[in-house]
Amino acid sequence: MRLALVGLPGSGKSSVGRVLARKLGVSFTDTDTVIQQRIGEPIRSFFEREGEGRFRDIELQVIAELCATRVGVLATGGGAVLLEANRRTLREGCTVLYLRSSPEELHRRLRHDTQRPLLQVKDPRAKLQQLYRERDPLYRETAHFVIETGRPTVQTLVGMILMQLELAGVVDASRVPSAVESPR
Repeated sequence: MRLALVGLPGSGKSSVGRVLARKLGVSFTDTDTVIQQRIGEPIRSFFEREGEGRFRDIELQVIAELCATRVGVLATGGGAVLLEANRRTLREGCTVLYLRSSPEELHRRLRHDTQRPLLQVKDPRAKLQQLYRERDPLYRETAHFVIETGRPTVQTLVGMILMQLELAGVVDASRVPSAVESPR
């Protein structure tokens, strides 16, 4: 089983991915973590020094490797879908879930974040709106499922995802933990 999460920065890919993997008893991998290990420094400083193009080249290699070799849940960076090759690799190699959040909701979540390179601008809300307009069609093109994140807790969101995957036959019902505890 290979599940990949896509979405804008702050949509919950890493948080949801960790819990989803734990519930399914599979591994969790965050592409940004793998990239940081590979480049030996924080993404923000690499991004500033080497530029977005060089970062996207490394991201392309990492996604191709992980989709070919890893079983489990994969959280991608927010811009992973910008390259057509990544969209194709993800769609063909994984079941892709788009965690869709509005720019306003993302701004509420990220208003104090200082680590995301693309949001270190004068008007982060306007930047999120721009990213949403540009990337929403690419996320939709890549995804097998669109999950509206809204404001539920991570646990509730994971429960919704598991139910949708089970109903679609992607996840075997015996692997999905019951939402109701059985009496002892």
